Amino acid sequence: MTRILVVDDSPVDRRLAGRLLEKKADVEVFYAENGRLGLEQVEQHVPDLVVTDMQMPELDGLELVSTLKKLYPLLPVILMTAAGSEEIAVQALQRGASSYVPKRKLAEELADVAIRVLSMSREQRTQARVLNRMQRWETEFIVENDLEIVLSLSAHLQQNFGGMRICEPSEGLRVGIALEEALLNAYYHGNLEVSSDLREQDFQSYYDLAAKRASENPYLDRRIHVTAKLSREEAVYVIRDDGPGFNHSSLPDPTDPANLERPYGRGLMLMRTFMNDVSYNATGNEVRLVKRAGPPAGDSDDAETESILIEE
Repeated sequence: MTRILVVDDSPVDRRLAGRLLEKKADVEVFYAENGRLGLEQVEQHVPDLVVTDMQMPELDGLELVSTLKKLYPLLPVILMTAAGSEEIAVQALQRGASSYVPKRKLAEELADVAIRVLSMSREQRTQARVLNRMQRWETEFIVENDLEIVLSLSAHLQQNFGGMRICEPSEGLRVGIALEEALLNAYYHGNLEVSSDLREQDFQSYYDLAAKRASENPYLDRRIHVTAKLSREEAVYVIRDDGPGFNHSSLPDPTDPANLERPYGRGLMLMRTFMNDVSYNATGNEVRLVKRAGPPAGDSDDAETESILIEE
């Protein structure tokens, strides 16, 4: 059975997160009220996933992420962010966290994000033995607007990245999450033209509209075009949709952690944090992501000043 550790100093928030996780998946949830006790729990029984608050006594979320990154590099961590913790959350993503969910959106997003991260983590471990013999890999895909295929493609791309051993193993999961966000952006916002503003207003209506448009013209015939070129030195991914694109020159302040809570912030925040380069074509319907050999993108000395583009 999957084991998930929830770390939060608020008893109410701890139990809420646990109940949400237990409803959506066959999991055993156990708890710790701060980072120090969380580390003790991990040492006794290493979980499959850690979900942690950011602001806690004794050992906060940032310190917990940093310590787990060193001691358990393949253990994924999801952050629960609240108002006032945005800047710390950005630092935690740079230091090794796998994803995040705003506390005000736990009911809508926590279980789904956890399932996605767990799935990618398992795939990474399963495929590593075969794929780490690979020296170079180039491929091209053209996929229809089928969410199941899009997610399967994301997992496939992550597996091959892990096999190249471009970075330390824990980075494979984070690159997989960045690729999934880019593919989902191409699917929902690019080809189906469903706005993040709708998701902020009505979570279910957002997905209902996407499902409806996936079977209607002109959205039905649109495709997602993906190329990947991997070597031992770097991985380069280009993801293009057939939608009208967007004006990426009018994006919000990329250095303001407050944008972490905005409805369109999550996808490109993760992409920019986990990859070395993220750039768009002039139309805005094609994104290029690059991951180079070496330490994680957030570990450089100038990580705090590195531009973090926020838009999904």
